[in-house]
Amino acid sequence: MFSFFKKKVAPVDVPAPAAAPVAEAAAVAARPLPEPVAPTEPERRGWLDKLRHGLRKTGSSIAQVFTGTQIDDALYEELESALLMADAGVKATEFLLADLKRRVKEAKAADPAAVKALLADAITALLLPLQQGLHVGEHAPTVVMVVGVNGAGKTTSIGKLTRHLAEANQKVLLAAADTFRAAAREQLAVWAGRNRVEIVSQEGGDPAAVTFDAVTAGKARGCDVVIADTAGRLTTQLHLMEELKKIHRVIGKAMAGAPHEVLLVVDGNTGQNALSQVQLFDEALGLTGLIITKLDGTAKGGVLAAVALWSRSREKPVPVYFIGVGEKLEDLQTFDAREFAQALLA
Repeated sequence: MFSFFKKKVAPVDVPAPAAAPVAEAAAVAARPLPEPVAPTEPERRGWLDKLRHGLRKTGSSIAQVFTGTQIDDALYEELESALLMADAGVKATEFLLADLKRRVKEAKAADPAAVKALLADAITALLLPLQQGLHVGEHAPTVVMVVGVNGAGKTTSIGKLTRHLAEANQKVLLAAADTFRAAAREQLAVWAGRNRVEIVSQEGGDPAAVTFDAVTAGKARGCDVVIADTAGRLTTQLHLMEELKKIHRVIGKAMAGAPHEVLLVVDGNTGQNALSQVQLFDEALGLTGLIITKLDGTAKGGVLAAVALWSRSREKPVPVYFIGVGEKLEDLQTFDAREFAQALLA
């Protein structure tokens, strides 16, 4: 099993090359790219196959642009349309086209296959700041607050993340802070049972009180990680967004400096709406990371390019810690920019 985490003896990072945000498009384009590393574990190879298959709906129209024999304005126009159809957005599409044309000119590329490889480099460079590791172990416990709209796969992602943590001998405590939906509490309880971890839950209680109790219990019980599941909501439901802010504040009262991670789970099917969710949740809570789910069922996976371009406007980028292309445990894996770019254009 490809492991995201190690036993806590010191601050732990999910393996991923660090990448600092840059201010200018030219600087991003010029950043040297890491050489692809051949996977050594069968599970990772299997994941890469699933990633390529999962991104087929998004990438097929982009890859078809390079089946011709000439590099001309028509090729770039077709590529522009394909990127827009993949929900990369106007700004990210313009950025990628400008970067690609520069790379083609510098490399003196003479055939579409070479241009396709250069596009993979351009996409990798744009996405690279999103490729960062989730830190576990710097705090005792590390408190993770998970948010997202209904149907994004939030509770399922928590369950998968918990399994990987538990398999790495991390002691995890779950907080069922979605107190309004019995189904949500029951689903989280099922995951707690499967993973043999403890859970703090109340029927109809105050979500902030549940998280306070969970963080307090996590400290007392020597837990490595406390993960708080919150009620799904639309960003337009202002009173519910205020409730999330309250939960955030109460977690800080239970443990100074917490939550250490605020993760937004986003359904890849929502395309450009996903970018709006990221922006609004970030404004309300200050996101530290993203989990992008259901990329196997969408033709809108290009939204990661839009997220990457937006993320460069922040002092620190909002990394994509994990992406998902299926329902199985192993279908949630760490995000790798080059893997994604190559799978997209496969």
